[in-house]
Amino acid sequence: MAKRVVWVVRAQNDRIEILAYWRNRSKSNKYSKIPDGLFRNSVRLISKYPLIGKSTNRRNVRLKIVKNYFIVYEIRKDVIIILRIWDSRRNPKELKEANF
Repeated sequence: MAKRVVWVVRAQNDRIEILAYWRNRSKSNKYSKIPDGLFRNSVRLISKYPLIGKSTNRRNVRLKIVKNYFIVYEIRKDVIIILRIWDSRRNPKELKEANF
């Protein structure tokens, strides 16, 4: 059974920023729909198979690799909490310092 998914505000903002970047770069809404679809499909998969992501050093926090992005999420009893969407091309030290 799929778990309910909740997005924290920071993760929602990450997604919006990524899509805005691709919309501005390509000067079209068409290309920004590609990563959005990838994120949506991955979150759907995570809700059905929560252990699909790579484990981290934080308890119950995992990350799913989606092209050049990490979807960072926490598994709780009845819910999956999406904490961040992280561009893996960014400085990895920033991810370690990210508050989630």
